[in-house]
Amino acid sequence: MHPATVAARDRAYWLCRISRRLLAALGPQGWWPARSRFEIVVGAVLAWNTAWVNVEQALATLRAAQRLSYARLAALPEARLAQHLNPSGYYNTKARRLKALLAFLRARIGPSLLRLRRQDPSHLREALLGVHGIGPGTADTILLSAAGAPVFVVDGHTRRIFTRHRLVAANAPYETVQAAFMRAFPRDAALYNEYHGLIVDTAKRYCRTMPRCETCPRRADLEAAGIPWPPRVVGHPLTRPPRFAID
Repeated sequence: MHPATVAARDRAYWLCRISRRLLAALGPQGWWPARSRFEIVVGAVLAWNTAWVNVEQALATLRAAQRLSYARLAALPEARLAQHLNPSGYYNTKARRLKALLAFLRARIGPSLLRLRRQDPSHLREALLGVHGIGPGTADTILLSAAGAPVFVVDGHTRRIFTRHRLVAANAPYETVQAAFMRAFPRDAALYNEYHGLIVDTAKRYCRTMPRCETCPRRADLEAAGIPWPPRVVGHPLTRPPRFAID
């Protein structure tokens, strides 16, 4: 069964079935894990090309240094900011991107990120994609989790899991994968956030670089669809580490 041959209604059925199975096995996730909209925005940038645990470490470093605020990050020199972002990897790149995003938000939104919810989502997304280093995954994370817009976020975990289940083609464009999920579910920001959290937790526990299919709650779905378990071979296309945000 090649992903391109899966009928839309069949793909929607499996996406919904998998979401119910994961919720029953893992419980509510309460995603996105942040203390404020500002932390969501910062985390969205830091999540690029790293595991979430590294994002949490970088946020904790900023918090301990009392730098995790709009004004203090904006005032911090880029080189100093990069030092604080070290746990998340690619810290110089992320410092530059975060600085650009903060400047954009201050110019367009102002000091209160509550105003994100008043923005037209399509216009805001287009504008975010014009900011240095901000790709669709980062933009959609900000739209969904900070602005409350019902857009599904596609990240490396999403691609890894649903490629292994043959519901997503490995080379499918971001928008194609996103559209498949958004056709399968009602337009609901809380639902999209919850499913994304379940996907991240599943990737962390089971669908790792070296998959743990034997204990995964989705093992039955693989077997029901007649799909063999992914190979446990380092470097195999299905076992390469994903980027957290596909941009």
